[in-house]
Amino acid sequence: MKGIILALALYCKNCSCFPIDPGFSSRKSHWYSYEGWVLNGLQEKGLAKAGVRLSSKLEISGLSESTYLLKIRSPQFEEYNGIWPRDPFTRSSKITQIVSSCFSRPFKFEYDSGRIGNIYGPEDCPNMCINIVRGILNMIQITIKKSQNVYELQEAGIGGVCHTRYVIQEDRKNGRVSVTKTVDQNNCQEKVTKSVGMAYIYPCPVHMMKARLIKGTAAFSYKLKQSESGTLITEVVSQQVYQISPFSEPTGVAVMEARQQLTLLEVRSERGGTPDISMQSYGGLRYDFSSALPQMPLQLIKMKNPEQRIVETLQHIVQNNQQDFHDDVPYRFLELVQLCRIASTDTLESIWKQFSDKPRYRRWLLSAVSATGTAEALKFIKTRIRNDDLNYIQTLLSVSFALHLMKADENTIPIAADLITSSRIQKSPMLQQVACLGYGSVVNKYCSQASSCPKEVLQPIHDLADEAISKGREDKMKLALKCIGNMGEPASIKRIQKFLPISASSASDIPIHIQIDAIMALRKIAWKDPKTVQGYLIQILADQSLPPEVRMMACAIIFETRPALPLITTIANVAMKESNLQVASFVYSHMKALSKSRLPYLYNISSACNIALKLLAPKLDRLSYRYSKVVRIGGYFDNYKVGAAGDVFVMNSAGTMFPSAIISKLTAYSAGSVADLVEAGVRVEGLTDVITKRNIPFAEYPAYKKIKEIGKALLGWKELPTETPLISAYLKLFGQELAYVNINKEVLHQVLKAVLEPADRNTAIKKIASQIRSGIAGQWTQPVWFGELRYIVPTCTGLPLEYGSYTAALARAAASVDGKITPPLTGDFRPSQLLESTVQIRADVSPSLYVHTVATMGVNTEYFQHAVEIQGKVLARVPIKFDAKIDVKQENIKIETNPCHEETEIVAGRHKAFAVSRNIGELGVEKRTSILPEDASSDIVEEPFKPAERASREGFTMQEADSMPRKHAYSSQEDLRHGIGRKTHKRDICVKLYRLGCQLCFSRRSRDASFLKNTYLHRLIGEHEAKIVLLPVRTDADIDKIQLEIQAGSRAASKIIHEVNSDSEEEDESSPYEDIKAKLKKILGIEKVFKVANKTRHQKKQPSKKGNTMLTELETDPKAKNPSSSSSASSTVSSSSSSAASPDRKKAVDEDENDEVKQARNKDTSSKSSSSKSSSSKSSSRSSSSSSSSTERLSSTYASTRSTHASSRTASWPKFLGDVKTPVLAVFLHGIRNDEKIGGLQLVVYADIDSIRPRMQVFVSNLTDSTKWKLCADASVLNAHKAVAYLKWGRNCQDYKISTELVTGRFAAHPAAQVKVEWPKVPSSVRSIAEWFYKFVPGAAFMLGFSEKADKNPSRQARVIVALTSPRTCDVVVKLPDMILYEKAVRLPLSLPVGPRIPASELQPPIWDVFAEAPSAVLENLKARCSVSHNKITTFNEVRFNYTMPANCYHILAQDCSADLKFLVMMRNVEEAVDLKAINIKLGSHEIDMHPVRGQVKLLVDGVESPTTNVSYASAGAPLWIYSENQWLVLVAPAYGIDKLYFDGYTFRIQVALWMAGKTCGICGKYDAECEEEYRMPNGYLAKDAVSFGHSWILEEKPCTGVCKLRRSFVKLEKTVQLAGVESKCYSTEPVLRCLKGCSATKTTPVTVGFHCLPADSATSLTDKQAKFDQKSEDIQDTIDAHIACSCENEDCSV
Repeated sequence: MKGIILALALYCKNCSCFPIDPGFSSRKSHWYSYEGWVLNGLQEKGLAKAGVRLSSKLEISGLSESTYLLKIRSPQFEEYNGIWPRDPFTRSSKITQIVSSCFSRPFKFEYDSGRIGNIYGPEDCPNMCINIVRGILNMIQITIKKSQNVYELQEAGIGGVCHTRYVIQEDRKNGRVSVTKTVDQNNCQEKVTKSVGMAYIYPCPVHMMKARLIKGTAAFSYKLKQSESGTLITEVVSQQVYQISPFSEPTGVAVMEARQQLTLLEVRSERGGTPDISMQSYGGLRYDFSSALPQMPLQLIKMKNPEQRIVETLQHIVQNNQQDFHDDVPYRFLELVQLCRIASTDTLESIWKQFSDKPRYRRWLLSAVSATGTAEALKFIKTRIRNDDLNYIQTLLSVSFALHLMKADENTIPIAADLITSSRIQKSPMLQQVACLGYGSVVNKYCSQASSCPKEVLQPIHDLADEAISKGREDKMKLALKCIGNMGEPASIKRIQKFLPISASSASDIPIHIQIDAIMALRKIAWKDPKTVQGYLIQILADQSLPPEVRMMACAIIFETRPALPLITTIANVAMKESNLQVASFVYSHMKALSKSRLPYLYNISSACNIALKLLAPKLDRLSYRYSKVVRIGGYFDNYKVGAAGDVFVMNSAGTMFPSAIISKLTAYSAGSVADLVEAGVRVEGLTDVITKRNIPFAEYPAYKKIKEIGKALLGWKELPTETPLISAYLKLFGQELAYVNINKEVLHQVLKAVLEPADRNTAIKKIASQIRSGIAGQWTQPVWFGELRYIVPTCTGLPLEYGSYTAALARAAASVDGKITPPLTGDFRPSQLLESTVQIRADVSPSLYVHTVATMGVNTEYFQHAVEIQGKVLARVPIKFDAKIDVKQENIKIETNPCHEETEIVAGRHKAFAVSRNIGELGVEKRTSILPEDASSDIVEEPFKPAERASREGFTMQEADSMPRKHAYSSQEDLRHGIGRKTHKRDICVKLYRLGCQLCFSRRSRDASFLKNTYLHRLIGEHEAKIVLLPVRTDADIDKIQLEIQAGSRAASKIIHEVNSDSEEEDESSPYEDIKAKLKKILGIEKVFKVANKTRHQKKQPSKKGNTMLTELETDPKAKNPSSSSSASSTVSSSSSSAASPDRKKAVDEDENDEVKQARNKDTSSKSSSSKSSSSKSSSRSSSSSSSSTERLSSTYASTRSTHASSRTASWPKFLGDVKTPVLAVFLHGIRNDEKIGGLQLVVYADIDSIRPRMQVFVSNLTDSTKWKLCADASVLNAHKAVAYLKWGRNCQDYKISTELVTGRFAAHPAAQVKVEWPKVPSSVRSIAEWFYKFVPGAAFMLGFSEKADKNPSRQARVIVALTSPRTCDVVVKLPDMILYEKAVRLPLSLPVGPRIPASELQPPIWDVFAEAPSAVLENLKARCSVSHNKITTFNEVRFNYTMPANCYHILAQDCSADLKFLVMMRNVEEAVDLKAINIKLGSHEIDMHPVRGQVKLLVDGVESPTTNVSYASAGAPLWIYSENQWLVLVAPAYGIDKLYFDGYTFRIQVALWMAGKTCGICGKYDAECEEEYRMPNGYLAKDAVSFGHSWILEEKPCTGVCKLRRSFVKLEKTVQLAGVESKCYSTEPVLRCLKGCSATKTTPVTVGFHCLPADSATSLTDKQAKFDQKSEDIQDTIDAHIACSCENEDCSV
């Protein structure tokens, strides 16, 4: 025993024998002083902060060994609202008085070995006081490990169980211990937080810590001293910091700093007595949030008598928003929402009784209650619906807002479930939809807070799904699935499986759009159970028997589940083996789009897709727009940890040339969190059939029955199922579906009937006209958005720190519209009457939008609020008041409005940051201090240097603002002021329209803290104001009205002439036409424009440049006869007058065209100009003018000139189109005073689009002579290969100029087009914008895959060359002043028709038709064509193969396989010669035969022979034409889907309509762009080669009656095979061509066939009808001979 004692003594000598576990003596009282404070603001000094401080004395006395009593003595609350650290804390007696009452009674707590146990307090103690006690006791929570001095652990505290690090230092000599404890509040197992409005924001698993917006830490310093009774805590100092970086900037942060200090004052030898009050347990140190939602930190509201406050607030809102928005209406609306949150159901009912008969009050009350989100509010709305107090729109909005904004808890869930089952909701499909979707959102929020979701919460939606599938109701199925998608719970997977084709046998009968909805319902479930969802979706994607649309949607959802590399590799393997190109293209494009993503949460997926793409063939990247694609556009800014991505899913189907479904989604990423902001989708199904539907009874035609009988003869053939017409669309916000719409067949027919049928269309137009005539008047104000985001964490002091963002948006519209139609509409109204009427409209419309946003950070309790607050307001108004007169017959529109008589703010935005303090004892008294004080230090760079003498003379005061020299003189009145050390930015820009009495001004004022740190957050701090204002401008005379007049057609010229006469009174009337032309030129300034231009040409000498028209690489067609595109262009040409005088007309035309080419190139240094054009035009005009009226004379002269110009190529091309053409449009903008027009602008458009060289000119000029500013634009098509345009403006259109030129030619032996843009002189403002944009060009080019090469090109010129290297690819070269960008083989979205160039001599006017027909040529190129020539066949999908048709046997070449069976085309080789062919066409009530006879094609229609030459046949029923064209017979039947069919006995061609896509079958294919599935046989299976494919479409004939002696039959493999070691006999799984019984084969061809094998001793044989070999599995493949020609000497006719 002595040895053991000695060993222990030696051990203790080397270890910490100090009993350092802290504690309190149970027989003594310990007195401490306590101080704790919280400050909120930016970390820099000299800025405003807000906070609170609590100081008191604490008495801790023992009740037992581990139970102690805490008394808080003399608590004092102080507020801080001022400039830190200059201003002091100020004592708040009101708060001290209110809070002291809860500290007047003692608290009890358990404490053992430094650990806090349960805390007890008075039963009615406010939650805030209990949390403050927790903050005090949290200071003495300490975990001591006796064997370690440095250690880490997860320790419980007021903020949860967080990672904590301890460092212990001992002073054994003095018996003292120092302990340092640091808490990482970003690394907590059970962090205490509360969030509102963040249910749909998901954490990103990648770099979460690095990217967090909010980060916090706390440090505690303890001083322990050994006493007789143990170790005593003598001092504790704690410091906690939370920082938020809204823009993820390292230095742009706002900080909450909390400090506590606990100091031992004395220890008294007195034992505390047990309190005589009843206490209850409040748990441990963990901070406790009250069940009620905290007040918004925007105002403090007393909880007593909320009814009176609600009534007062409602009255204030309604009474102060009669005419316009009151400045505080958003604030008041937020206050109303807060009041409704604390109101009981009885209170809301009482208020409703007061205002139920007042519509404006009702609207505001319902909006506020709907945004409340409480159980009482939902009960109130349910009562209103049950009592039928709300109309349809009010019910719809109230239910939607209430459920989606609902606070989800155990109280609200039953009420919401009861609401969706109410009879009023069930009666209306739209109300039921909105209610059920909203309930799904409530369940999603509720279950996201719980570890498991209760079954009864999900049951209402599950019951809806079960009912829908049992009754087979598609509308209920869709609703149930969308609600399940909103809930997002894994427990719903079993219900979804019933709709998935891989899980339920009956699911294959469910419509495709329902299956797609079932897959989309798995999206949110994947966030919680990705593995299970991935398992289902990969099965759907890999199953090639499922519809492509279903599989593509499965692919899209799989990638949203964040799959790992193995699964992505599996997806790539599926795509590699995929035969359906729609699916393969979708998968490839989706993986390629993801591989380029830079968002952090997609890093792993992006890298995995990059690897998997190596497995896929690059040919998938070259597929056209016909195939489904995924387009992704996004970006990420690593410095600010923010990014966004937009996805567009384009899904095509075989039945349409255009997308059948488009889904677009916008996703945002910020600081480690990701959210789906908005998503919208549209799906169209069967719409093509509805649009192209004609009232043709195809099923009643004889051809319909014949085609159906022929189909029965084909093995396994079935007509395509009819698509049910459907248009569906949906909208999602934050991943939750808000609403969707389905437009079915009945609705579509009603819409088309209203549009197409005259009776219904006339009724609709008449209703609109009647409504305009009777007038529209009303006023509407409505809150349209309420957003609330809150994040609350506890501080070490026990006070809550809240980060919040609150947004209220309100819309208002006031309208008064009156109309008049002259003459009035009669009872037998026809739309044509409107063309003879004059419509007058007087309107006064004033829409406006007010958005108010507040962001806060600070302490928020029910007694006081101390926070930093950033407010932003945007108010937009667009007042519109006008009188309009529309004269359709005269093609005239006049609009009059009032000028600016007063200042009108169009858009105004204001923004300011404050430090705010409020307390419940001083309601209505709010302390606000601007965060950026008036005397904030300005930027050191902007400070002036003051010499010593001046400094002493000024007494070291700041220099006056005007003593600093301005660095720049801004025309926009930008002013940088330095007054008393502050920096204010001002900017005013105004555009003045003196003649209209208005000016539009943009002004900006800003003062921020960016001089401290240049971050976005510091730029927000301060005051900012920007607005766009419409102001009156002083003029010499007031303007009564502003008039806009538009005159089109032939009367435009008379309007211009009238304007001239009103301004020019001293005109000679002796020669009316010359006067009119002179007046036109004078008012438009045309004469001066061209005079100045000619003068410039005379003065300048043109330098000779080689190849000044095109690039040397861009060669023109040498065969073109137009000299303008040849090399004969030079700098010196003969004048147009000499050309016109030449007797050689061809030479004159060529020289004239050559001269115009040089003019169109905008070269100001051309040769001498002649005036013979205008003179010849005048002489022509004089000879044709014979009218008495000058206007009529002018019109007739123009008409004569036009005809002369069109008939003679020698006619000159005038510089001014007004010399030969009337204007087509004239627009005037006037100011009107005393019914007289003054000032304004005039726009005149001349056009000559019927000429061989179409041209258009636009002139804009001032209507006064005080300014010579004009704008001139000219665009013309010189020939089929060249077009030019220019824009000039300035003084007489000579100051500035931009020109462009479009030329077609050849580039590197490929057809190409070049666009050249020149800017000889442009304003500095345009140049600066262009330079700013130019900086982004290289980066954008790099992102698009272009290569860059430095080069010196003309400094004021840019050229773009596009060369078509194939119908689907082009090379692009962009030549800029200092670089060349180029890219080869750029993929085009669709094929372009590439044909031979048309020589200019063969073109017929107008050339414009060449450009106008381009879209139709592209559309025509999209149509499918099938051709058969000799043994070469090209299908609709452009698949080419060789196939020799067996003689005399008809093949189904092309057929309409839809339910209509509109046409059938069959072909056979004629017996006499293999190359000669005959075709048979069945369509409608006709059967048409075309077969060659003696070198000509004979036509028989319904057995009646037509002439062999000059065939011309037209059907009396549906449009059908047959005619001769060269050696061809041409059939046109557009109503049947056949655009054109050609046949000449050797070659066959057919072109079908676009709407026949996916509806054809036969050897020509399905016209579905699925090239890999082209060999599809009548039974739907794919043939193994072209020969088997062709044989499957042979039409069998009856023995002895038909000429075709072949039929398909199953065959037995002649040899036995060893299969799995068993000798087997094999039978073909598909029929093979065989000669009829009694016939022998004279010619065979090898075909590859699949065989099903059975044991050799099996009794099955070919004669066994029960065998059904076509339904058996394929065991082996082998090659056998198929018969293609037969000799029949003993044909058996009994078969």
